[in-house]
Amino acid sequence: MTKIAMITGASAGIGLACAEVFAKNGYNLILTARRLDRLEKLSERLANDYGTETKAIEMDVRNKEMVFSAWDQLPDQWKNVDVLINNAGLSQGLDPIFAGDTDDWDRMVDTNIKGLLYVSRAVLPGMQARKKGHVINIGSIAGKEVYPNGNVYCATKHAVDALNKAMRIDLLPYSIKVTALHPGAVETEFSIVRYKGDNQRAKKVYEGFDSLLAVDIADAAWYVASRPLHVNINEMVIMPTAQANGVLFNKKDKFNFK
Repeated sequence: MTKIAMITGASAGIGLACAEVFAKNGYNLILTARRLDRLEKLSERLANDYGTETKAIEMDVRNKEMVFSAWDQLPDQWKNVDVLINNAGLSQGLDPIFAGDTDDWDRMVDTNIKGLLYVSRAVLPGMQARKKGHVINIGSIAGKEVYPNGNVYCATKHAVDALNKAMRIDLLPYSIKVTALHPGAVETEFSIVRYKGDNQRAKKVYEGFDSLLAVDIADAAWYVASRPLHVNINEMVIMPTAQANGVLFNKKDKFNFK
C-alpha cells in the first residue's frame, strides 16, 4: 500500500521541497497551506512527474475549527498518515521586546505553537491506534539559542523543541517516531514574511554566503523518514557551512554579525 505524508505549509519553501522529495520516493500526499492555488498547481505537477495522488487542502493552521473540519472531511483511507511534517511556521518583525508588535506575537504563537498542536491533535490518534507513524517537526536554530531581537520567535521555536521531546515521551509506547529538524539560514520566503514584504531587506539576509536551500532540509526529512523501523533520529541541527550560530556568519571572507 502506498504510504501517505501530510505536510503543512506546503505551498512554498521547505514544505514544497518536502512534497517534491516524498513524491519522488513514492508517497501520496496531503498538502495544506493558505494558498490553495499554489497547492493545486503543485499537485498537478507532482501527478504528472511522479504519478502522485494528492489531497490539496486550504488551511490556516491557526484556525482550530478549520484544521479539525478539514481533517474530518478527509476520506478514511487518507487518514492513515504515515509521516506528518509540521512545517507551517513564520517569523514576524525583528524588534526588541519593549517595542514588539503584539499582533506579530500573536501570529507567531498561533502559527508556530498552536498550529502545530492542532494539526498534531488531529493526526496523532490515528497513528496511536495503528501503533505506527512518524512526526517530523520543523524547528529552527532559534529553538536552540536566542539572538538579539529574536525574543518571541525564539520562544516559539524553543516551544517546538520542547514539544518534540514531549511527543517522544508520550508516543513511545506506540512505536511512533518523532524527529525535530532545526535549520539555520535557509533561503526561502522566511525573511520576506519576517520583513512583511520588504524584498530588498530580505535579500540582504542571504548576501555574501551560501545559505541552505529548502531541498537541503527536505533531503534531511527524507533521510530521517527512511531509516529502519528500529532507528529514530531524535533531532538534527542543520547549518550552512558559513554559519556558526544564530548570528555569526562568514560573509565575504570576514565575520559579520548582521
